Amino acid sequence: MQILGVDIGGTGIKGAIVETDTGELVTERKRIETPRPATPEAVAATLKQLVDQFDWKGPIGCGFPATIHHGVAFTAANIDASWVNTAVDSLFTETTGCECFVINDADAAGICEMKFGAGKGRNGVVMLLTIGTGIGSAVFIDGRLHPNTELGHLILETKHGSQKAEHYCSERVRVEKDLGWNKFGRRFGRFLNRLEFLFNPDLFIIGGGVSKKFDRFSDNFTLRTEIKVAETLNQAGIIGAAVNAAQKKSEN
Repeated sequence: MQILGVDIGGTGIKGAIVETDTGELVTERKRIETPRPATPEAVAATLKQLVDQFDWKGPIGCGFPATIHHGVAFTAANIDASWVNTAVDSLFTETTGCECFVINDADAAGICEMKFGAGKGRNGVVMLLTIGTGIGSAVFIDGRLHPNTELGHLILETKHGSQKAEHYCSERVRVEKDLGWNKFGRRFGRFLNRLEFLFNPDLFIIGGGVSKKFDRFSDNFTLRTEIKVAETLNQAGIIGAAVNAAQKKSEN
């Protein structure tokens, strides 16, 4: 099935038509800047512009930076606070004229990795962590997604006091505090150790832009859990959002 997959982020809205059986992009990826302020009406209008560029009339899958429960946003990360309690599925469907299925952006990336990437064929507990402005998470148990986990908000006890994980070891923190790769690796390793203690996963998958430099900081980890780098990288959100939409369509 071909679906328009869209990854809505704090800085850009990216999309491509995806063949969901294979994970291949059948068009070039297009990108439009996220509007400022990123209110529901402004983002929906920008999404409509993107849809029009593809001359698309079919279903759309969207990855979105919020917890999404039955089509409604419960949080707002790097977007306007007015998104909280917005019926995102309905808003996007009405604005674009296409049936839209919205999912948390990290969950979308996780779906892609489980179907086509480092998690393909893996059972047990698999945790995808995306390192960027914040830390996104997606958790799978025997291949089934447990949605909206938001483990980047887990509180860590550090020598600087109690901190959210994403305020301690995200890519933004690494850059703002000018952390060397070893120091960053030790910080992120503490986060992984905490997750390992709490969830006993079988596999960690590390995604986000910083995963391209994985070899520069991973020697600082002390884990018993297997760890891999995400394989689908920048396309994961688009592909996973499209795959999720195809699954929802088949359930209807």
